[in-house]
Amino acid sequence: MNNIIREYPYNEYLISTDKTKLDINVIHNFLSIESYWAKNISLKIIQRSIENSLVFGVYHFEKQVGFARIITDFAVFAIVADVFIIKEYRGLGLSKLLVKTFTNFPELQCIRRWTLYTLDAHKLYEQFGFRLLTNPEQAMEINKHGMYEYYKE
Repeated sequence: MNNIIREYPYNEYLISTDKTKLDINVIHNFLSIESYWAKNISLKIIQRSIENSLVFGVYHFEKQVGFARIITDFAVFAIVADVFIIKEYRGLGLSKLLVKTFTNFPELQCIRRWTLYTLDAHKLYEQFGFRLLTNPEQAMEINKHGMYEYYKE
């Protein structure tokens, strides 16, 4: 079900779930070099993560300028990951458009629990109903730092 293709035009911008439109080099460059959460991530890991997720590319005409990835079972949960707008397109409201698009995606309306991790975008996500965990003491994780090195090409 993660291969659903929908397109949402907004003036000269387009948000699309079509994986064939993605510019993997733009995504890899941003995540591996510019992001704080995926420094040094390999192209191989990015490709695998895209294959197994619902993705939203943001385009200015044909140029990819943003991205978001949703990991979901399309029934109960959705995890928002790898959200970005490239630097020269920030401040135009594209991140709001992107979050609005994926939170309103028809096949995700039944989702009971959406989660995400962010250090600096709380204000953005709060506009769409995201809140800090109600019971953080119930959350647990396994965090394997350095795993990107394991998958080097």
